[in-house]
Amino acid sequence: MRRYDEPIEVRSGEVDGELAPVQFLWRRRLWRVLTVETRWKETADWWSLRGRDGDLLAESEVWRVVAAPGAWASPGVYELAPPPAGGAWRLRAVVD
Repeated sequence: MRRYDEPIEVRSGEVDGELAPVQFLWRRRLWRVLTVETRWKETADWWSLRGRDGDLLAESEVWRVVAAPGAWASPGVYELAPPPAGGAWRLRAVVD
């Protein structure tokens, strides 16, 4: 797994009756989400909140999706995280 933590632009749409990422723009390429593998919620790491007014019990959501940049490109697995309060979505990781 390669970690990135880079800002991305996400377009959401209805998938199986709920709002989910359907496309994202990363490094000037448009990636189409083929399937949503899973999603989960995490609490913040205590060491990442040092010096900030953070809530250790605040949860953030993570989406693991299979996406490809085009019809002929090989799909990959990506972890996307929506902004906790405003801000931009983040591409957290690419799963090898």
